[in-house]
Amino acid sequence: MVADQLSNEEVDRLFQAFADTTRRDIVTKVTVGEQSVSELASHYAMSFAAVQKHVAVLERAAVITKHKRGREQIVRVRLDTIAHARSLLGAYEEIWRHRVDRIDDILGEDKKG
Repeated sequence: MVADQLSNEEVDRLFQAFADTTRRDIVTKVTVGEQSVSELASHYAMSFAAVQKHVAVLERAAVITKHKRGREQIVRVRLDTIAHARSLLGAYEEIWRHRVDRIDDILGEDKKG
């Protein structure tokens, strides 16, 4: 999955996943090290089911993966997806920097003329 080859739906899922504070916190926690869904749930003042829903959103967006270890679901971050998000944000930054530079050029022309 290359950032410029993501469908609009994939990009939407990716940024919707990062749009929530709890989901960003979950990503931060599993970036440090994998955790079970139960361990993740212990960090939040919400139901286990609510944490499972957050994990499901992250999984649909390919930000994390889950695998079974015994009776537990273990959550891991997908660093490739994080890199894709960073790449997309970098592309947007480049577009806006170019636009700002162009505005500066236009304003500079107005002052000369």
